[in-house]
Amino acid sequence: MPLQADPALNIDTRIKFRHLLCFLEVARQGSLAKASGKLAISQPALSKTLKELETLLSASLFVRSKSGAALTEAGVAFMRYAGPSVQALREGVNSLRAGEHEPVAVRLGVLSTVESVLVPEVIRRLHARHPALVISVVTGPSAYLLSQLRLAELDLVVGRMTDSPQILGLSFEHLYSESMTLVVRADHPLLKGEGARLEDFPLVLPLAGTTIRKFADSLFVQHGITPPRQRLETLSLTLSRRYVQCSDAVWIAPLDAVRQDLADGQLAELELGIREPGGSVGLCSNPALPLSIAAQWCVETLREVGAAYRDGEHP
Repeated sequence: MPLQADPALNIDTRIKFRHLLCFLEVARQGSLAKASGKLAISQPALSKTLKELETLLSASLFVRSKSGAALTEAGVAFMRYAGPSVQALREGVNSLRAGEHEPVAVRLGVLSTVESVLVPEVIRRLHARHPALVISVVTGPSAYLLSQLRLAELDLVVGRMTDSPQILGLSFEHLYSESMTLVVRADHPLLKGEGARLEDFPLVLPLAGTTIRKFADSLFVQHGITPPRQRLETLSLTLSRRYVQCSDAVWIAPLDAVRQDLADGQLAELELGIREPGGSVGLCSNPALPLSIAAQWCVETLREVGAAYRDGEHP
């Protein structure tokens, strides 16, 4: 069954942008002669365009006299809508062109779980597609980043955060699941099978109270391991990586954070037989605030890379 047009929404498609521009300029100048000069067209051409518009609207928009052109009652009514419509169209065109001509910005809150591989890949793709895009990245615990999102200081937050109480009232979209793993330096005693116990070495793990810490703790519960007394608690990937590389420490790390280190042989994974099943990595937005065009680009790219993760195509 064909769709029926709503008569209330019918607009004569013969009304063009030039008709509106000419109408608005004459209304603004109060004179066809002055308006034609501003628009850089001849007065007869301007007069013809206005006549076309009046015919299409079945209304007289101006009273013409030797002193100029004054809006009729119908003209005043039409101007209430023509002006905002033209301005909205200009803003829409400018927003789409902004990626090519004017810098636009997006503010991302990034949790440590995704700052090593996911976010760099997202930024790489965004910059390849939008030459003038400025991306500001803020890192920190989920509670802090979500509070900044709620205050409109950030456009999006990316990472594991579903267990944070601060997420209530915000919108979360799952991208993929990621497990935790135990890693050590390449020549660590635990890799040599000489009777060393995990409990005998310093432990590097996320800060207490963070979403990712709960997943780290679950590894010990699953394996019945008593955590060692020596611990480094931090969300800094740089500090964690360097400390593990220069010591006998064991790092409970999100797999994404150490994936490249494992591939390069800089770190080695401890095989415990099972792996923590993984938490939800996703993006969080504030439903009370409209997404900017740059934030929309970012959401689209996050979904794209997240799908590649799920399908095993990246990294």
